[in-house]
Amino acid sequence: MCGIAGYSFGSTSRVDRTLAAQTLFAAIAERGSDAVGYAYRAGDGPIITHKQRTGASELLDAVEVPQEATQALFHVRDYTKGHPSLAANNHPVRHGAVVGIHNGIIANDEEIFARNGFQRAEPGMTVDSEAIFALVEEAEDRKAALEELYGSMATAWLDERLPEALFVARGVGRPLWIGEGSAEIFFGSTLDALELAESYLGVKLAKRELAEGAAVRLERGRIASAVTFQPDRSFTEEPVQAVRAPDERRFCLERLAALAQGRSAAFGVSAAAR
Repeated sequence: MCGIAGYSFGSTSRVDRTLAAQTLFAAIAERGSDAVGYAYRAGDGPIITHKQRTGASELLDAVEVPQEATQALFHVRDYTKGHPSLAANNHPVRHGAVVGIHNGIIANDEEIFARNGFQRAEPGMTVDSEAIFALVEEAEDRKAALEELYGSMATAWLDERLPEALFVARGVGRPLWIGEGSAEIFFGSTLDALELAESYLGVKLAKRELAEGAAVRLERGRIASAVTFQPDRSFTEEPVQAVRAPDERRFCLERLAALAQGRSAAFGVSAAAR
């Protein structure tokens, strides 16, 4: 079980990008501590990534996202395939022009690589999630690409060829929530992630769980398009415990409160205004 989260902001959003990152990390921190990472993009600039082999608690203070950033992805890992000692196996995972995050298991990743003639992005990579991003990087039809996957999935990705787009998709077996604000869209593995964003970032969100077999394209803080696909519902697995690192959550929530006070002062926003 991993944790994913992210956001897409419109040009009028005044949300503190770094505090948003810290808030989402605190919300999903309990879902894994084998590795942590994030990616962001500002305008048509490159996708910037950072990941490290720790829990979110050891990254929270160091997270920095420029205020110009319009899109971001966040991930905490409880690994199943692809040992975290190889950084390329950790998320965000890059394959070609695509940088993505995933919660779940792709059981047919080796078959996908063999059938399509894909090569791993880096020597020694074995992480199953890369199959998602290899497919969408090559596919003309993303719906068909998502239907090739067999396993459980909640995922999101950025594509360097599509500078305004952030894609979010849910297959089977993993939760995914979306919250829409006036100039912002947040997503996360839990409803709590969206509620924490409301509490710390001064936004009001219309929250809903993304349906299984749904994929949305986010642009500038709004849903630009949506499609449905048919995930393979024959996949089954043993029940997965969602809370993998409870101490990470406790530490991050306590630290977030202090960080928010400091950033609110810097941004000229009182705690009461949040």
